[in-house]
Amino acid sequence: MVNGWIILDKPLELGSTQAVAAVKRNLRQAGYGKVKVGHGGTLDPLATGVLPIALGEATKLCGRMLDARKVYAFTLRFGEETDTLDLEGKVIAASDVRPLRPDIEAVLPRFTGPIEQVPPAYSAIKVDGERAYDLARAGEAVELKSRAVTVHSLEIGAAGEGETTLIAHVSKGTYIRSLARDIAHALGAVGHVTMLRRLRAGPFDLAQAISLDKLNEVGKGAPLEHILLPLEAGLVDIPALDLSPEQARAVRQGRVLDGLPHNDGLYWVRSGKVPVALVELSGSVLTVARGFNLPDVAE
Repeated sequence: MVNGWIILDKPLELGSTQAVAAVKRNLRQAGYGKVKVGHGGTLDPLATGVLPIALGEATKLCGRMLDARKVYAFTLRFGEETDTLDLEGKVIAASDVRPLRPDIEAVLPRFTGPIEQVPPAYSAIKVDGERAYDLARAGEAVELKSRAVTVHSLEIGAAGEGETTLIAHVSKGTYIRSLARDIAHALGAVGHVTMLRRLRAGPFDLAQAISLDKLNEVGKGAPLEHILLPLEAGLVDIPALDLSPEQARAVRQGRVLDGLPHNDGLYWVRSGKVPVALVELSGSVLTVARGFNLPDVAE
């Protein structure tokens, strides 16, 4: 069995689904047979950076990864707004306004904390059962409702003539293209995203990421363990609880444990070094959120 994470530094023009397919292909070429594979948060083809790809039992954590905070670097170029809000689209508005760094810094607090934003028309949000980007590509007018998101921090990374690069630490559901559009509008300008790079997704960052070339070496015989992170690498941001063999057996059977002297909240539990389950603790009662079907070995 293959269980764990491959953190890919997704290259430009590769879709997230294609990245998953590349992992499956390399595992198959390496002789691992059929392995369940999923990703922890879509990255557009024009975006690069951290794409967590889950294998085997780690796929049970993909939903949690989708909900995780993320950090992006993005470049906002002033002067033209496109219908896609990035380099792919056609120009729909233009302006001669080129904001200076002090002006940009002055508006950033307005986009920090809980904010409302309207997602891009070219997004995967469903409207009456259809993807918004399909409707937009068909020439239909797409009106999306604003949604509440949180920008935990927003700062300028670099500023040049006519563009600026910002670093944004955001909650799930935040559209960086919408954030860029709204910042430009607040400055009396228009703009679009020319570079988007994800620096962190949940507990994973670029330091753990590998290139597509490195991934492809696995299909040519390189050891998978050189690039595979353990399942628990996706759980390092929450506390762990150690179970006795009897408690671990009860949890694996889906039984409720009582009398645990810990604070309420989300935990992962282990038997020795083996992850057993993602659990919720409430009033000293432990219930299983997701169980992991991993072989139990001696510590």
